[in-house]
Amino acid sequence: MWRRVRIALKDYFTLTYDFNKMKTLYLLISLIFSTFSTYSNQYPAEPIRILVITGGHDYNAESFNEMLASLGPGIKYQVAEFPAAYDMFLPVNRGRYDVLVFYHMWDKITDDQAKMFVDCIKSGKPVVALHHSLVAFESWPEYRDIIGGKYFLNPATVNGKVYSAGSYIHDLSLKVKIVNPNHPVTKGVGDFEIFDETYKGYYVADDVTPLLTTDEPTSEPVIGWAKKYGKSRIVVFQSGHDTPAYENPGYRKLLKQAIEWAGR
Repeated sequence: MWRRVRIALKDYFTLTYDFNKMKTLYLLISLIFSTFSTYSNQYPAEPIRILVITGGHDYNAESFNEMLASLGPGIKYQVAEFPAAYDMFLPVNRGRYDVLVFYHMWDKITDDQAKMFVDCIKSGKPVVALHHSLVAFESWPEYRDIIGGKYFLNPATVNGKVYSAGSYIHDLSLKVKIVNPNHPVTKGVGDFEIFDETYKGYYVADDVTPLLTTDEPTSEPVIGWAKKYGKSRIVVFQSGHDTPAYENPGYRKLLKQAIEWAGR
């Protein structure tokens, strides 16, 4: 009988000990999660710093900058205009930003500037290119390889295919279709309409991942895509001509998510 009592007492204390161990472990895990939560609230993630490159094309800076400010505290922007913006591609200045946003239509570039430009992006500075950036650097073929597309001002040949000079139409409404809804850039964005400018006849590389399309006849079908160049993620949106586009909720969400995906 006493033997059975001893065994019962041993089992009881063993179970009690194991329960206390589990309780202690649970409290320790809860404390760790609570600490991390408090730390995250007190020390939020650093914002993504974007460098907007402009030059070579007029735009409504006030409403464009208002769009950038609307992207929230997680994105901070500064603007640099060509030709002075070339200095921002120097290694000494690359730590001042996380993502390049192209909103330029610049054309002049020297061999040294081109080398610095390529090295900056290939080494890991991602790019989000908007609208008339597709028209930039008419005489520099590497640029179209970087962004995966090109609107030509003059007839050109790419991979054996002849492209005529492109055409454009201002101020019309077009439907934007999300063709890759699971991509981080387009996730949670439904099809929408935008009042904007269309481009027709531009080149889009075969290796891009289409994100946005339209059935507007004055536009090319693919109007948004993602790709890689060197170590960097690249996102391109053909849209973004003026204030109605800047104020479009769908466009703003796409831009925000493109910057976040490229910069993380």
